Amino acid sequence: MQQQHTLRDVLAFEGVGLHTGARASVSIRPQVAGSGLRFRVLDGPTFPAHPRYVVETRRCTVLGSGEHRVSTVEHLLSALFAMGVDNALIEVDGPEIPVLDGSSAAFAEAIAKMGLANQHAPRQLMAIDRPLYFRDGDAVLIVLPAQEFRVKFAVDYAPPIGAHFLDMRIDPDIYIREIAPARTFGYLHEVEALLKAGLARGGSLDNALVFAPDGAMTPQRWPNETVRHKALDLIGDFALLGAWPQFEVVSIKSGHRLHAQAVGALRAAFAPPLSVFGT
Repeated sequence: MQQQHTLRDVLAFEGVGLHTGARASVSIRPQVAGSGLRFRVLDGPTFPAHPRYVVETRRCTVLGSGEHRVSTVEHLLSALFAMGVDNALIEVDGPEIPVLDGSSAAFAEAIAKMGLANQHAPRQLMAIDRPLYFRDGDAVLIVLPAQEFRVKFAVDYAPPIGAHFLDMRIDPDIYIREIAPARTFGYLHEVEALLKAGLARGGSLDNALVFAPDGAMTPQRWPNETVRHKALDLIGDFALLGAWPQFEVVSIKSGHRLHAQAVGALRAAFAPPLSVFGT
């Protein structure tokens, strides 16, 4: 995957947004080499998947330009990035990317089924020459020099979720099998509070893994599905790098805000020369 790739054709999805509950649709269109991943909101501007366009990180990553915003971009970006799509235009009709089943499996499977077009241009890579450390309260994220993109993620939640750990190299085959199907999750009492706050209006047991006091309300896909989904989110947020990571990310309890901080710092310090991604 050292060449740039785009989709062979247009992919389209529709459904409800997790937080807004509004109907939404998204079309992902092939783009020329060097375009990067870009968003176009219906009747609005086109803007790159870049940390400077992050306008909100509470519960999800929201990108926007001016008054035009698109929420919950991380699941789709995660699938595009991990499956090797370097260049695409993401056209969104609605306030949010459809949640589908709460994971990125449908996105990743559609990309795998359609296949990628090799664009015969070198892929943008990002290597680092020193460790970098980021902190947000008790959340810590460390980026270490390495020869491949690897994610080590630790979480420690109140019962019944508990503590879990994931250590995984990221490539398309591993991602689609071991990470993409992991669903967004939360506690039952937390979901009730989110609804009162006007969030999670589109959430249901069909698109989220919900934990009641005595355990998960639907079967888990893995015993550590929660940390796998956290890795899925991290990969989606790191798509804002505009380059494929050649480093290891070690995370303890990190979330969207810390991811955006880290990606912004990495782009500032290590963006490849002459990069046209995210310009």
